[in-house]
Amino acid sequence: MKPIGVVRFLGTNCDQDVYDAVAAVGLTPKWIWHEDQFEVRDVAALVLPGGFSYGDYLRSGALAARAPVMKSVGEAARFGTPILGICNGFQILCEAHLLPGVLLRNNSLRFRDGWVELRKSSEAPAFRDVKASVRLPIAHGDGRYYIDEDQVKRLFDDDRVWWQYEQNPNGSLENIAGVMNEAKNVAGLMPHPERAMFGYSGGTDGRAFFSSLLALA
Repeated sequence: MKPIGVVRFLGTNCDQDVYDAVAAVGLTPKWIWHEDQFEVRDVAALVLPGGFSYGDYLRSGALAARAPVMKSVGEAARFGTPILGICNGFQILCEAHLLPGVLLRNNSLRFRDGWVELRKSSEAPAFRDVKASVRLPIAHGDGRYYIDEDQVKRLFDDDRVWWQYEQNPNGSLENIAGVMNEAKNVAGLMPHPERAMFGYSGGTDGRAFFSSLLALA
């Protein structure tokens, strides 16, 4: 069984939660350090966890997007490897231009945490086992998705908007909570599925985001 790579950056603080979520569904997680390069054929998928990489200096995800490991992440994206960026991981993928758009400061100018309802807008092939509506927690200060008007229309026309909020917590354009690249193997999501794995944590809707990868491994 090929492992699922969990990429760690300086300041990332959800990496252990993601590592444990991958293991909880019977997959083999593998740490990938921000200074490392890796062979893309050696991993079944990649997850870029949330947190505050490099202390969110400059912009959230901007410094991590320029870390040495992102050369291999870019190669994996072009190779077709499924890649999931969660919260700060989503920001990093946008800053690395592996996903379209940008994540800006919440319209409230405050950090938002709590649980949100999401509806699936289109299918990401690697995560097709996730049901059409889920309830997941959020925890972000820069979660407001933005992209130019002509480009947002193109995202919807190409079925690249992955998830939308039922009630928008941050001012994201068109209630967007997650998007995909053109090939639909790279996906970003602001809420945290790794925090919704067990009933005692408040819900289990996050589990399928990781168990979907079993077929790939």
